[in-house]
Amino acid sequence: MPAACESVLEDIEDIVSAEDLKPHDRQFVRRNVFPKVRKRNSQKNAQTDDEPPSDSIIPGVQKIWIRTWGCSHNNSDGEYMAGQLAAYGYKITDNSDEADLWLLNSCTVKNPAEDHFRNSIKKAQEGKKKVVLAGCVPQAQPRQEYLKGLSIIGVQQIDRVVEVVEETIKGHSVRLLGQKKDNGKRLGGARLDLPKIRKNPLIEIISINTGCLNACTYCKTKHARGDLASYPIEELVDRAKQSFQEGVCEIWLTSEDTGAYGRDIGTDLPTLLWKLVEVIPEGAMLRLGMTNPPYILEHLEEMAKILNHPRVYAFLHIPVQSASDSVLMDMKREYCVADFKQVVDFLKEKVPGITIATDIICGFPGETDEDFQETMKLVELYRFPSLFINQFYPRPGTPAAKMPQVPAAVKKQRTKDLSQLFHSYNPYDHKVGERQRVLVTEESFDSNYYVAHNPFYEQVLVPKDPLLMGKMVEVNIYEAGKHFMKGQPVSDARVHTASISRPLAKGEVSGLTEEFRRSAQNGTKWKAQPNAEIPVKARLSSWMALQLPWQQEGGGLKILSVSLALLAVLVMFYYGGMKTEL
Repeated sequence: MPAACESVLEDIEDIVSAEDLKPHDRQFVRRNVFPKVRKRNSQKNAQTDDEPPSDSIIPGVQKIWIRTWGCSHNNSDGEYMAGQLAAYGYKITDNSDEADLWLLNSCTVKNPAEDHFRNSIKKAQEGKKKVVLAGCVPQAQPRQEYLKGLSIIGVQQIDRVVEVVEETIKGHSVRLLGQKKDNGKRLGGARLDLPKIRKNPLIEIISINTGCLNACTYCKTKHARGDLASYPIEELVDRAKQSFQEGVCEIWLTSEDTGAYGRDIGTDLPTLLWKLVEVIPEGAMLRLGMTNPPYILEHLEEMAKILNHPRVYAFLHIPVQSASDSVLMDMKREYCVADFKQVVDFLKEKVPGITIATDIICGFPGETDEDFQETMKLVELYRFPSLFINQFYPRPGTPAAKMPQVPAAVKKQRTKDLSQLFHSYNPYDHKVGERQRVLVTEESFDSNYYVAHNPFYEQVLVPKDPLLMGKMVEVNIYEAGKHFMKGQPVSDARVHTASISRPLAKGEVSGLTEEFRRSAQNGTKWKAQPNAEIPVKARLSSWMALQLPWQQEGGGLKILSVSLALLAVLVMFYYGGMKTEL
């Protein structure tokens, strides 16, 4: 009798006999099999009665409400998570009440932001909503009591949000908090070519790096975002190109410190900016994000040239935090007030009209009245048109939280005094009567105007004419307020349309190919290739097995290889058993 190894199979399907169930039949049987729940106590019984078994829940059809707090980096993460979920089949809703799951994307900079986050979790639980947590709060302190038992998606794991949401909807708790690495080197984070839903279809937020090189004593964000990790220039340029092809007319570069970009990969910020300027079409603009003084000092000459470019806003956000060197030393800011003044004075001289925005913390531990008066003098000297005033809040786990604190009443009074000084001057009064070129990108909060920005990123309100949205127009300034100007479009002026394509509709997913859109419209099943840039709408029973095309490349090949190996073992076992019996 021939041995098992001598048997020849013409095809792997020959293993299955004609009497065996077909895959479709097996799937049908599985749909009608439900796990038997063992009743242990009344509390668990009540939950079992209210919720269907996890195997009977079909993921990818639920409604999801997303709330994001904090910086533009966090907002970009929120847009990416929304895009992936929508591409997978979930419906992103603006109505929190009708949502099946709340995705809460947190900020850890200040106590009030975390308080809002905590209250939202409580509200979701009271409303019996499924909850997934994201952002810097759970990344920095995942073991906090109020986070127990809840699913968490880490700041570098946002490309796996579909997996976490799917398992959470099934009633499981999933936590993904790891770091992205390549050959042991930490990466900037998830890929930049993920699907996303832009909050504003005209504005693309690009994170050029994550983390920073500093260790400020008051900062909790460092605990979440970690050390500096930059994206390669070519990936950032490709993302910008794709954005312009999707109708974007304004790009924001963001990170925890844009000035430190590239120091970990052998390049620098000016090199990146010159590459980006090459791909910005006429009528579109680029806005730089926050940069700390130490790293911009090295590139002042090049930065001045870039900020004078007609397609780059003459705007820079440089946080000073305090005008006292002793306070800056306690903060471990790694610069002195003279460094900050050197940056501001140089840019004001070389980039006429430039807008310098800054941040100030009032009541940092150890700040004396003399220290605070130095800060007041700095504001009086430069009369910053954009000033972010923050009362100090000790963040748990930071060195500053252990320092002797300034009394709350003193902190509050200093914040009030600085706010009064800031509101004592009007930075735009002298601009009434000017003719300015502005880019229209948003609607005002009161819905009475469209919001535009001039070359210095100063806010200009224009009439709500739909023909102006996404266009660069010339206006006559006829009124000025503390934070804005009002402009009337000039009738004979040329109108610039920035992009070669129409903007995406609000809520439309970016990064999807026309082929995918056609297949979705026709209701046909999309089969993704290993390197496809579009989502697989799969139904897998375990999040560990789910591999979407924007995640690990070659993951499907690994699964197939393991499956074939297991199948070979089963074949050997089967035929070996037959030989023994005979």
